[in-house]
Amino acid sequence: MTTTVSRQRASQQACAAAAQVVLLALLTAAAGLGPVAWAAGLLYAAALWALLDTAARRAGTASLGPADLVTLARAALVGGVLTLVVDGAGAAPVAAVASVALLLDAVDGPVARRTGTVSALGARFDMEVDAVLLLVLSAYVAGWLGPWVLAIGLLRYAWVAAGRVLPWLRGELPVRRSAKVVAAVQGIVLVAAVAGAPGWVVAVSLALLVWSFGQSAVFLWRAR
Repeated sequence: MTTTVSRQRASQQACAAAAQVVLLALLTAAAGLGPVAWAAGLLYAAALWALLDTAARRAGTASLGPADLVTLARAALVGGVLTLVVDGAGAAPVAAVASVALLLDAVDGPVARRTGTVSALGARFDMEVDAVLLLVLSAYVAGWLGPWVLAIGLLRYAWVAAGRVLPWLRGELPVRRSAKVVAAVQGIVLVAAVAGAPGWVVAVSLALLVWSFGQSAVFLWRAR
């Protein structure tokens, strides 16, 4: 039974990989992706497959749930954003694909709760997809606003790296609504910046993100 369900997960991931290729083909037809962008997209799809498969095995997850499949679809869209950014595409296609990915971000959580399939793997998967999207969008926006915008995409990875040196940063954090709101705002603001929003809006968003990380650091320092 476990083998059969594991094959089901492999089939689900294979369909996602095929969808990634189809998306790349559609973006090529619409925006003229070059070979470097294709290479980036295929490498992203391979890395996504490997990392998700490894995480699912460690979590003992033999089949992806409905919410995980929504997140997987969103991950494929993030791969599309990545290829567009690597290709140096215009703002319109980047904003369009990223907007769809952000809309799906509001779907997987409710789906998980309604179907009773909330899991640590699903939450982590959702978080990692969000992090990659922010990193890619911040790199794109940094092209005209300046390298400081990269801080939006790099802060989370810097936090993880710091946690390897400072164990107390790996402590359990309470659920804070403000942290969720600030995190959600980052993607919206970056897409708005792609569409032409002024730099000060991005700066305010970054300040809120720094404040949110600071709140978490203070809490963990006091609870160490």
